[in-house]
Amino acid sequence: MDISAHGYHIRSDVKWKTKGITTQNRRIAMSRGVGGAIRLGQPYYHTTAFSFHAKPSYLVDKNLESAVKFIVRKFPAVETRNNNVSQQLTQLQKEKSEILKNLALYYFTFVDVMEFKDHVCELLNTIDVCQVFFDITVNFDLTRNYLDLVVTYTTLMMLLSRIEERKAIIGLYNYAHEMTHGASDREYPRLGQMIVDYENPLKKMMEEFVPHGKSLSDALISLQMVYPRRNLSADQWRNAQLLSLISAPSTMLNPAQSDTMPCEYLSLDTMEKWIVFGFILCHGALNSDPAALSLWKLALQSSTCLCLFRDEVFHIHKAAEDLYNKRVNDIRECKESALGSTHRERRKFLRSALKELATVLADQPGLLGPKALFVFMALSFARDEIIWLLRHADNIQKKSTDDFIDKHIAELIFYMEELRAHVRKYGPVMQRYYVQYLSGFDAVVLNELVQNLSVCPEDESIIMSSFVNTMTSLSVKQVEDGEVFDFRGMRLDWFRLQAYTSVSKASLGIADHRELGKMMNTIIFHTKMVDSLVEMLVETSDLSIFCFYSRAFEKMFQQCLELPSQSRYSICFPLLCTHFMSCTHELCPEEVSTVSLHHIGDRSLSLCNMFLDEMAKQARNLITDICTEQCTLSDQLLPKHCAKTISQAVNKKSKKQTGKKGEPEREKPGVESMRKNRLLVTNLDKLHTALSELCFSINYVPNMVVWEHTFTPREYLTSHLEIRFTKSIVGMTMYNQATQEIAKPSELLTSVRAYMTVLQSIENYVQIDITRVFNNVLLQQTQHLDSHGEPTITSLYTNWYLETLLRQVSNGHIAYFPAMKAFVNLPTENELTFNAEEYSDISGTMRSLSELLGPYGMKFLSESLMWHISSQVAELKKLVVENMEVLTQMRTSFDKPDHMAALFKRLTCDVLKRMTIIGVILSFRSLAQEALRDVLSCHIPFLVSSVEDFKDHIPRETDMKVAMNVYELSSAAGLPCEIDPALVVALSSQKSDNISPEEEYKIACLLMVFVAVSLPTLASNVMSQYSPRARLTLFATVKWTFWHCNNIHCLAKAVNQIAAALFTIHKGSIEDRLKEFLALASSSLLKIGQETDKTTTRNRESVYLLLDMIVQESPFLTMDLLESCFPYVLLRNAYHAVYKQSVSASA
Repeated sequence: MDISAHGYHIRSDVKWKTKGITTQNRRIAMSRGVGGAIRLGQPYYHTTAFSFHAKPSYLVDKNLESAVKFIVRKFPAVETRNNNVSQQLTQLQKEKSEILKNLALYYFTFVDVMEFKDHVCELLNTIDVCQVFFDITVNFDLTRNYLDLVVTYTTLMMLLSRIEERKAIIGLYNYAHEMTHGASDREYPRLGQMIVDYENPLKKMMEEFVPHGKSLSDALISLQMVYPRRNLSADQWRNAQLLSLISAPSTMLNPAQSDTMPCEYLSLDTMEKWIVFGFILCHGALNSDPAALSLWKLALQSSTCLCLFRDEVFHIHKAAEDLYNKRVNDIRECKESALGSTHRERRKFLRSALKELATVLADQPGLLGPKALFVFMALSFARDEIIWLLRHADNIQKKSTDDFIDKHIAELIFYMEELRAHVRKYGPVMQRYYVQYLSGFDAVVLNELVQNLSVCPEDESIIMSSFVNTMTSLSVKQVEDGEVFDFRGMRLDWFRLQAYTSVSKASLGIADHRELGKMMNTIIFHTKMVDSLVEMLVETSDLSIFCFYSRAFEKMFQQCLELPSQSRYSICFPLLCTHFMSCTHELCPEEVSTVSLHHIGDRSLSLCNMFLDEMAKQARNLITDICTEQCTLSDQLLPKHCAKTISQAVNKKSKKQTGKKGEPEREKPGVESMRKNRLLVTNLDKLHTALSELCFSINYVPNMVVWEHTFTPREYLTSHLEIRFTKSIVGMTMYNQATQEIAKPSELLTSVRAYMTVLQSIENYVQIDITRVFNNVLLQQTQHLDSHGEPTITSLYTNWYLETLLRQVSNGHIAYFPAMKAFVNLPTENELTFNAEEYSDISGTMRSLSELLGPYGMKFLSESLMWHISSQVAELKKLVVENMEVLTQMRTSFDKPDHMAALFKRLTCDVLKRMTIIGVILSFRSLAQEALRDVLSCHIPFLVSSVEDFKDHIPRETDMKVAMNVYELSSAAGLPCEIDPALVVALSSQKSDNISPEEEYKIACLLMVFVAVSLPTLASNVMSQYSPRARLTLFATVKWTFWHCNNIHCLAKAVNQIAAALFTIHKGSIEDRLKEFLALASSSLLKIGQETDKTTTRNRESVYLLLDMIVQESPFLTMDLLESCFPYVLLRNAYHAVYKQSVSASA
């Protein structure tokens, strides 16, 4: 490894290189050890995660099964010359090249482990020869790296022994190598022997470490000043007011100092591994040194299992009982004491301590400078307790469930993340503080210590001087200019200096100058506060271990969401996914680059996505429940619920004294808001509280980066709200296809507004654009299908009005009342399941429908209506074609009554029924258009008035294409037009290539003739009577409205609209054709005045009124024109007769 390539400060003199090689080798060995452990811990070696699919395919191949068993049985011997052996290895011979290729990675991983073992043994021997001095409080870096090296070596050999297929893999590869190259691999003999020797790795290593016992025991015993102080109970922490900034306000600005600065945030879990594994390897120290025995027992009482590597654990007490038969009683006593109550109380204390610390630092971030040590201590303490709980909850047969289940663990993790966020956010504040500290205090004190040294060789003097000069040259201006600091060279020089001054024959022994070592450890901590804050956060608060405890991780998250008081901390779980990539290693790059089931990057992304999605779902469900409650309250305010209240009030007023108590008064809306006691909590209160807690979590961070992917929690909520709002709107229609029931548009609008009011209040909790949600959802509801291809309220209501309401109108169960501008039910034997007036009333229902569907939805409704009209017109044209010859003659013979009567008898079909259907549809559309106009006039009055003004001032001589564009604009705004553009478009699509335009025009003219000559037939129909209906007005007065029961009054609209559309398409004169129609109709109707048959003329006066309606409806006909064709006196007499008939009927 070329360390100089990283810009480190390296001395060139031979003496320094010779003495400092121990340091370089130790760091390189440590890096290789961790990388090897990762490779051994990957899924294809991992015993706990081992599965059929994770094994190399050759180990589960049935054809190689006998060969593999033979190789394992003979391991490490190699036999290929025997004939019997050759038969068993025949299949192996066929696949030798593939085996060499595919098992190379596995085999050379074992070779790397063997080489690592050789280098560690060599390094440990060098340390023993040099008689290196170890003390964690003095030469911290040297001692820590030495103990880490020992533990990494032990861990690696234990992992090796846990791989069940190690002999099969190594042996299979070597046999394939021998068959290919004629000889075994050169590393195989030593590798095979190592596998055999380390069948029981701890016993083997206990023998190996006999010569290293003194160095190791010295390093471990130095922990007696650190480990017991770190392993205190929660009560002792509480009494000492540990981590509190406000316990002594007068010293709040004083820097947090300690003689053992790096030891204060040293992981308790790390020290326990040092002690447990260390004293297993040098067990003799337990008999000779009481301090060693005390440390060992304290470690055994703290945990029952240690993290061997990731989710692989080492059960301490079981292994200790197997190794130390003489201390079984002590071990069992420690095992009984290793309960979770101590750690439970620690977590409880740390929750309150970290909360206080985070709150104070959020208010006064300047305290991060002097109290930085407290922050990293708090992070380290909390991390240790979280990892302890995670490890024990997953691996221990639980005696007390409460000790291993912590429903408040999310709160502790959350405050850790909050402290980490403070450090990242206010890093420049800390840099300013410690740059001044290093240059103004540390440099001066170190210079005095160096000056007071009795012996200081030249090499050490040069290094010390460089330290002082580096610190003295620092200034605040460098921080303000954004200069990047790098003290890695200085820290590496101090590491080398520790190694150089810790050997027995050093001129300047650090054991004799402890103050220098402690001061340099403090300075190193201060330098890390300037250039290595991110690395310090990883060192003290990295929780990437959760990556390998996915089930426990997900269980903790679910427990957090289930507890309302903890849901505000649920964001900590997605934030933990940002830690996962820190558990990868540069010597095992395939963990990041290999796409597999256990890919760490993919796992972090999937977990983060799952957590955020579940949080958003939970918030969505709470919002839905609140909306349901609010919709229920809004429903209580609907007018239909006031009838009973009014009735009760009237009865109460008229019957003041009653013998019996009347019915209990119905609770009025708003009673739920009246509280007699503050302690009373309603379900709505609970929902709002839970929602505010969860929304705090969702709104905590705007975004987070996980493996180069950015997650935005608020977008998850927005997405779920859009989906749920869409489903809720459609669901609130309560459409039942079987019974054809659907909610009234007015009631649906009330519910939707209540729903939207709740959604708007979400902006008080989360910074999301709820208007965007409304726009996306409501705009989709104006289309036939939404973005997911599901039906919308537009399609549901369109289908219902066409297939249910208008179909019942055609069946004669419903009639249209022009004066009321609504459809009403007719008295029939089989009463309808719905009241048509409640679904078609212009004042409430249709306007509500226009509010819900909007211009786009109403346009779709119009287009659907026009499609039905066009199908009716197509059928009418067929009738005209069938009767074309007769109609042609009738068109020119209207002044010949006898001939007309004879021709009329030759007509084969009644055209008026279909024309009435068209008129009903057009009447319904006029209601929809008027409602749309009223709604748009409220929302965009200036725009609507501009469109209306534009329409009203089109000159008559304007080109028809231009006029139709204006009409289309006007129709979209709900304004009535002389020519309906939607009808023109619908009828234009019926043009046939087989019929010439002249023929089409002739059919259109004859259609009008057909309708005109058929009008007299209506007089004989009983249902054609122009009947009255009493209606109660707002002021309780009776108003009479008149209508035809068979809806023939809708013919007026049908005749005018169809004529205008057809003759616009065929470029004919609308006015001329309507004059012709009026002449034929009046001539035909005048004939029935001469009829003597009362059956034929029973409703003659009611039919006469149709002519007046047609003229009043038409923009092309006038009353003067009607007077010239049909005497007005007949109309006047007809109105008088109808009125007299209505009065006599009501009497």
